[in-house]
Amino acid sequence: MNSPLNVFSQVNLLPQLCSQIFSQFVSHWLRVTPSAFTRGAKGLNSGLRTDLKKFNALNRHPNISGKPGHVHLIGSGPGDAELLTVKAYRLLQSVDVVMYDWLVNPEILDMIPPHVERRFVGKKCGEHSMTQIEISELLVSVAKEGKTIARLKGGDPAIFARAAEECDLLTRNHIPFSIVPGITAASGASAYAGIPLTHRDCAQSVRFITAHLKDPALQPDWQSLVTGAMPDAQGKNAETLVFYMGLRRIESIMQQLQAHGLPMDMPVAIIDKATSTQQQVCIGQVKNIAQRIHTRQFTGPALIIVGEVVSKRQKVVSYHQQDGLQCTAHNELSNATTNFAG
Repeated sequence: MNSPLNVFSQVNLLPQLCSQIFSQFVSHWLRVTPSAFTRGAKGLNSGLRTDLKKFNALNRHPNISGKPGHVHLIGSGPGDAELLTVKAYRLLQSVDVVMYDWLVNPEILDMIPPHVERRFVGKKCGEHSMTQIEISELLVSVAKEGKTIARLKGGDPAIFARAAEECDLLTRNHIPFSIVPGITAASGASAYAGIPLTHRDCAQSVRFITAHLKDPALQPDWQSLVTGAMPDAQGKNAETLVFYMGLRRIESIMQQLQAHGLPMDMPVAIIDKATSTQQQVCIGQVKNIAQRIHTRQFTGPALIIVGEVVSKRQKVVSYHQQDGLQCTAHNELSNATTNFAG
């Protein structure tokens, strides 16, 4: 029979025995099944590599679904960045790519998030970064990658901005698109210069004319323009004429208007860089506006307003800190008439 001392000695040895048995079991299991750990590690690494390949492929080819992206044709307004619409701003925050024209205010471009890709596709007289067909094809190509695009244009995309050509190619390629209107140059320029486009006393309608035709040999219907601009016997029911992109053609435009019967003393205004802090306004008449503009350093874009509404110009307060947008005198038109020699 064991003594009490022997029993307690054996009990004290139990932790040591358990530790030895557990160590022997683990060593034996590792020797017998090392391939299990190897296969597990290899499987984990293989899975990570596969997922990484899928992630890289997704970045290189984001349009795995095959569905095209959406194109938003957005008008950025006439110049002042604060005239951008709320909808336009919201879309600029959510798209993948912004393709913008040279007329877009840099302050608007600063509103675009850093992660959004920017592509300049601007065109102006004599300086084209891309042709119009190249721009349209680029829209289709990028949209087919599944990317959402903001096609950012100056003014309103549906007024002398060639949106119709881009929409046509998008339609033929089954690319979904939408149009977000912007404030057109005529509205912005007339408002910031204090010149109404219509007036119940002298102008019941307004006509927008492009001075930059697709074929230089083509001409507007000058007789129709002059007939519309002529008031009736009561001096009413005339039409205001607004020429876009006509700064370099001002002499030709005035000559054609005179040749087709427009009175030589019909008021004319030329507004350069409308709604911006660099806006300038030149006031004259059909007979002398081309000469008066030569004394001013106008570089464009510029808008030409022809009609009695010019004589209705009011003094407006500038929305900018500088006083460049304010009309300096109500009688500027009469000064332009009396100061012109000949």
